[in-house]
Amino acid sequence: MRRYSLFCNMCGKEIKMEKNLPQEGVLAVEKNWGYFSEKDGEIHSFDLCERCYDRLILEFKIPVTVKKQREFV
Repeated sequence: MRRYSLFCNMCGKEIKMEKNLPQEGVLAVEKNWGYFSEKDGEIHSFDLCERCYDRLILEFKIPVTVKKQREFV
């Protein structure tokens, strides 16, 4: 079995993995840039640990929308 490492792109913290699944909250982002962008044709991706996500959204002028999940799968 191949083992993967995962790091927060903002603070560099290693995210603990077990059976290739992160053992804490992680925001994984992948953006395909297209027309009308200076990055047309590029794909950018990054991961943020929960602490860095919380720090990032504190900078938002318009807060994130938060909804409660009713069922957990």
